[in-house]
Amino acid sequence: MGGFSNFAISFSIISILTGAVTLYGYGYEMGGPLEMTLGWPLATVFSLLLAASMAELCSAFPTSGAMYHWTAALGSPGLAWFVSWMNLVGLMGMVAGINYSCAQFLGPVVGWPPERTFLLFLLLTMAQAAFNLLRVQWVSWMNDASVVVHIVGVLLILAALWWAAPLRPASFLLERSTGTPYVWVFLLGLLQAHWTFTGFDASAHMAEETENPRTKAPWGMVLSVAVAGVFGYALLLMLTLAIRENPPVAAAGTPMAIAIFAGALGERAGTLMSLGVALAMWFCGLSTLVSASRTVYSFARDGGLPGSAYFRRVDAHGVPQFAVLAVAVCSTAVMAWGEAVPVVTSMSTVSLYWAYVIPVYLGWRKRREWVGEAVWTLGRAGWWVNLLAMVYTVFICFILMMPPNALAGKTMAGIVAGLALLWWGGVRRRFAGPDWTRGHS
Repeated sequence: MGGFSNFAISFSIISILTGAVTLYGYGYEMGGPLEMTLGWPLATVFSLLLAASMAELCSAFPTSGAMYHWTAALGSPGLAWFVSWMNLVGLMGMVAGINYSCAQFLGPVVGWPPERTFLLFLLLTMAQAAFNLLRVQWVSWMNDASVVVHIVGVLLILAALWWAAPLRPASFLLERSTGTPYVWVFLLGLLQAHWTFTGFDASAHMAEETENPRTKAPWGMVLSVAVAGVFGYALLLMLTLAIRENPPVAAAGTPMAIAIFAGALGERAGTLMSLGVALAMWFCGLSTLVSASRTVYSFARDGGLPGSAYFRRVDAHGVPQFAVLAVAVCSTAVMAWGEAVPVVTSMSTVSLYWAYVIPVYLGWRKRREWVGEAVWTLGRAGWWVNLLAMVYTVFICFILMMPPNALAGKTMAGIVAGLALLWWGGVRRRFAGPDWTRGHS
């Protein structure tokens, strides 16, 4: 992959036409128009701090597996094993949430009733798995196309709403919801933005398949967050100004964004917009499945998974086919367990943020030992950027596990307890971490 393709996979997974639009109704219900006006830029700034902190580590340790290898190099095999599992749980939750949201948008377009959404979700996931079994270069081309679909799609939506929809005055963007206390419901509504700003670690996971990875992979991570932040903010503001009735009323099982498109542009144009969003979501799910399968492969390469002998196999084209199939099956199971998109997205966001913040903490603690290896670096500001990123990430993880997403918190507690039992029950005696860290941690 070149630099653009590396950026493309993270940008596709962030997918402003997935996270920002899918959970629009959740964010609006929590904080109202002000959630869109202030919540998105707040999440963008702190996500950039986290992405920049991880980009330095990627420059010093440009390997497939990313956070798993960083943690092994700076911490211990046990922590690396835990981080890799958190990363896997988060990525599989992402695949589940993205593809189910895609099915919700696509269902009304193709005339499928809401009760058949899960079947459509299953078909979409199977199609992505089949495509992932092809050559790596073909997947790279699809990721490049995904960038075009996302940017052109956002520009078309902005243009259509600006020229054809009756827009509310700008003062509407400052209105609040009726939830109390408002600060609390506003914080809960940040799930919309923070689920969007996950998956940018894909650039690091693809480092071994990227030219000049010490420079291009870090830039892929940071630029994907920055570009998504700008385009996503424009999309959210325009979508909010296009609301005709407050609050917007969507049919059961129909995302609120579809109701806004239809109300502002008419049924036919609204359906066309929904179809474009569904296409972008499918691309997003495809890219996420790529990232997740490489994480499975990297972990299995060191014997960290049950059935590692299968999951570390690659075919003649370099594709880890068993890893791809495992991600597709497990993401389906995650969706069946979580039952609702906000619960699954909350769980995946928290799990991924834990996988992000642990190696950042280890790197911050031992900064002087490794930062000289990084070509892409924050310089003297790095220590403070790392600290701010860590404090905010821990804070937002706590918020995202509160009701109405308590099931996500309980599930995460169960996963952590189960992993602890597995580690102390026997994994610690046979798992030594990556080959290149053995005897050094």
